[in-house]
Amino acid sequence: MDEAKKEKFLTLPNILTLLRILFTPVFLVMMLKRRPFESLLVFSVAGITDVLDGFAARTWHLKSKLGTLLDPAADKLLMTVAYILITIPGLNSPYAVPLWLTTAVIGRDITILLGALLAFKLRGHKSFPPSLLGKISTVCQVALIFLVLLANYALTSAAGWNAALSRLLTPAVFDWAYGITFVTTLLSWIGYGVIGVGILFPRKGKTETITNSYR
Repeated sequence: MDEAKKEKFLTLPNILTLLRILFTPVFLVMMLKRRPFESLLVFSVAGITDVLDGFAARTWHLKSKLGTLLDPAADKLLMTVAYILITIPGLNSPYAVPLWLTTAVIGRDITILLGALLAFKLRGHKSFPPSLLGKISTVCQVALIFLVLLANYALTSAAGWNAALSRLLTPAVFDWAYGITFVTTLLSWIGYGVIGVGILFPRKGKTETITNSYR
């Protein structure tokens, strides 16, 4: 690898993205060891790296082809692992995400991935751009993970402020959080499906546009 390629690879956004990938197995271990505070901390720090790498890429014009592949891959890896883990009742007390919701979240991503591969193979369309509904659903999904981790930590900690916080994080709050996350995920799933159908079966004379990246 020549010096130019090294410099392109070792950008701040790419380093932050690689850190997020490395945080995923750490988060896995903390969850399996049933350490709610450490799990919450690792997930939060990983989330901060996601915000920072996007900020650095835009502010200092450090976007790269590798980054456009690594960043969504790191996000989906962490999200998939997190949703699987917070769905297992034995690892989460008292709140665990319902299986139907996790199935919807992961099912949407698998469907989009398969659709993107099909669009590339049949139409040469490289990727999907992030839709507004897609961004909203992702925010809801991440917020739900944080909320579950926070609530389970608060309810297992003896600290006074945690006791006060645990009284605010009631089953009714989680019912709403589950519902909102499911609805936004489903709507974005449908939205991406419409986009996919438009790519695979374009109208006569319609010019296809190669867009940036799905995330």
